[in-house]
Amino acid sequence: MSESSETGGTAPTGPAPRRSRSGWLDARVWLGVAVTLLFLWYALRDVHFVEVGRLIAGADWVLLLGLSIPSYLGVSFLRARRWAHFTAPIQEIATGPLFRAVSVGLTVNNILPLRAGEVVRPWYLSRETGASGTALLGTVVLERVVDTMTIILLAGVVIALWGASSDGVLARGAILLLPLALLPAGFLVWLRARPEQVIGFAKRLLAFFPSRLTDLVERILWQFHTGLGSLRGGAHLVWIGIDSLLIWFVGSAIPFIAAFWALDIDLGSPLETLVAAWATLVAVAFAVALPAAPGFFGIYHAAAKWALLRFGVSAKTAVACGTLVHAVMWVTITVIGLVVLRSRRTSLRDLGQATRAAGSLPSAAEDPAQRSAGE
Repeated sequence: MSESSETGGTAPTGPAPRRSRSGWLDARVWLGVAVTLLFLWYALRDVHFVEVGRLIAGADWVLLLGLSIPSYLGVSFLRARRWAHFTAPIQEIATGPLFRAVSVGLTVNNILPLRAGEVVRPWYLSRETGASGTALLGTVVLERVVDTMTIILLAGVVIALWGASSDGVLARGAILLLPLALLPAGFLVWLRARPEQVIGFAKRLLAFFPSRLTDLVERILWQFHTGLGSLRGGAHLVWIGIDSLLIWFVGSAIPFIAAFWALDIDLGSPLETLVAAWATLVAVAFAVALPAAPGFFGIYHAAAKWALLRFGVSAKTAVACGTLVHAVMWVTITVIGLVVLRSRRTSLRDLGQATRAAGSLPSAAEDPAQRSAGE
């Protein structure tokens, strides 16, 4: 769902390669742009900009920022703390480097296409700690599976407390998303329990490809297996579960509740307000799983509007609410990441190098780690 990297100590030396814009030539980028424009059209088609602007200008910004900014900081901290349980089998890592990697990864997702932050995040942590970049990437994949299953649980709670919407889209969305969570979860459990079987199966699939590719896949799968050590159970799984619930049921819902209050949106009792926040969060989480432009512009607003219309909120107020939550999220997350980059003497130019290197894992994720360790 949505749901993000850095450098430790020494910044990369030498001029940046000139391929920094190559990502924008990828067809997937333009698919994301097209999807974003479609959702932006849906979000804005029946609202008057002046009225939306008036609502935003009249919002209680002190209340909105006072609740939202700490919640985004808290969620980033919880993500870092949860990630520590995923990375423990690979290497014991303090919360500080994990928090920095999470913050910069989220910032990369906000400003670069193709959700580059998801691979830059382990690359960055690898540079700072010397841990295996590919093994860390395996923990990010597992994190996404856990997030998806938690969102499905949240959708089930919303359906139980509120009931499916009149057209049943929320319920159908949860049902359709379930296989998407169970299939990768099943594969990861299989890889953790029977790595030889998985690698043998992969070799058979790649029998007609060059041996170099087969060797690369085998190495990646073994390193992924190392990164999946947190599936061993015990206290790690307990804390992963607790932090996942806090991230999605509490921290991520607070900005929506803050926006409801800042705009004086009356949704009934406190429980009804909480259910509306959860429903909007679920809709946004489903939506941002689609291809989109950097920062989830348009798609975020359309999902918020779709959810809030079902609670009787007017279109203009729903768009104003989605705009407020998205704007505060984007600015807060991006500023936190930029502050981290500045504190670690890393520039935005370096992120282009990081994105290209992360895109060529495992070798590019390993080499910076080895260089960093050597320095």
